[in-house]
Amino acid sequence: MSSLLTNTSAMVALQTLRNINADLDQTNNRVSTGLRINSAADSAAYWAIATTTKSDNGSLSTVKDALGLGASAVEVATLGLTSVKESLEAIKDLLVTALEPGVDRAVIQQDIAARISDISSKAASSTFNNDNWLSVDSAATGFNATKSIVASFTRSGSTVSVGTIDVSVTAIKLYDPAGTGPAEGIIDKSRTNGGTSLAVSAIDISALTDSAAHLTTLGETINIAQAALDDVTSALTAVGASATRIESQQNFIKALMDANTRAVGALVDANMEEESTRLKALQTQQQLAVQSLSIANAGSQNILALFRN
Repeated sequence: MSSLLTNTSAMVALQTLRNINADLDQTNNRVSTGLRINSAADSAAYWAIATTTKSDNGSLSTVKDALGLGASAVEVATLGLTSVKESLEAIKDLLVTALEPGVDRAVIQQDIAARISDISSKAASSTFNNDNWLSVDSAATGFNATKSIVASFTRSGSTVSVGTIDVSVTAIKLYDPAGTGPAEGIIDKSRTNGGTSLAVSAIDISALTDSAAHLTTLGETINIAQAALDDVTSALTAVGASATRIESQQNFIKALMDANTRAVGALVDANMEEESTRLKALQTQQQLAVQSLSIANAGSQNILALFRN
């Protein structure tokens, strides 16, 4: 039955066209943004997971930057300690040379003093980002003997935590005017060997002679220099271990960020091949729906033609 008041065919064709247009708008949005899920309305659960993961990646990026700064600080300390180790080796060699009978120990002392001054200069210059781990003052306001490098960011439900790699300045410092006993710096630490109580920074052999007592003192001084050299070697081992941990954590953070990025992509990225095919199909359906609506609307004109006849 045909009716002038209710065009059922046109209503069905119009509804079909509306649905196709809605699907076409959605597909166009996916093609233009490259996202299958662009807002919570598309999929609340997936959108929430993707948003949280993106936020975590932002925090991990900050951690990566912090690790980079930490790596630079450790590298500066390593360079300083390595250079000081070389100077201490030279001082020990000069002290061994001073054991030779008749040698001018005053001249050798001048070279030793220059090396000690060089060590002090190197320690003072080993600064990164206004922070020096080798030449410190433990009595200064705000001093912290533990340098904490931000190394990780973890989430458990709604709780987040930050992990650190800690470097003990006490174990590697060369100078600390406020340090006492075990807390003294490696170079200004008083060491006892035999009858001598002495720090590397206070070595002075200029007045020593070839007497048996003085030669014994000279031998004890060599042992004190060797002890300082051993301490610097231990300090290098400590910062080397920290450098290895930092490098390992940097690699892990990079891999973790890449994994998170891939996970987010799997959740929200649009499959462009599928969307392209779908777009073409919907465009064809839209054309057919428009033609169907046009045919349905032409039905009233056909009824009018009957009355004209």
